[in-house]
Amino acid sequence: MANELQRTKPIGLSEAEEGYVEVIYSLIKEHGYARVADVAAALNVKPPSVTNMLQRLDKHKFVTYKRYRGVVLTRKGIQLAETLEKRHRALKNFLVMIGVNAERAEQDACEIEHKMTRETVEKLAKFVEFVNLAPQAPPFLEHFKHYEKTGERPKQCYRKNQKKESK
Repeated sequence: MANELQRTKPIGLSEAEEGYVEVIYSLIKEHGYARVADVAAALNVKPPSVTNMLQRLDKHKFVTYKRYRGVVLTRKGIQLAETLEKRHRALKNFLVMIGVNAERAEQDACEIEHKMTRETVEKLAKFVEFVNLAPQAPPFLEHFKHYEKTGERPKQCYRKNQKKESK
């Protein structure tokens, strides 16, 4: 059971710490660097809070932080950030695929991504990839859209020997 509940994050890393790693990664990708003030602005927190968190992340070897010099992700930090980005993207793409608007999917992905196990993330990512690489949209997506709008499954959505559910 413990293995089933293993998260994609290292033991002891909080959602807040993951969030900081994500923001630092994003800032470095966008600007080539990340400073305390930039991280504080992105997270809407005060610079002393950022400094405190960066010191913790430095202690755990996710970042290299030197006062007044900014922050750099270590190899371990980059690997974590890439894992977090993949997890977020898979979840958001899945939500959009089932009809959640992109803005809401982005918000919801941010809320629940830190709770997903590695196994769930990998399966979800593979499912999204499979559907996206299909030569045409799988019929079940259209069937789901019909069901969502009408509350009824299309005729072709029943298996052999399966009776229609009565309401």
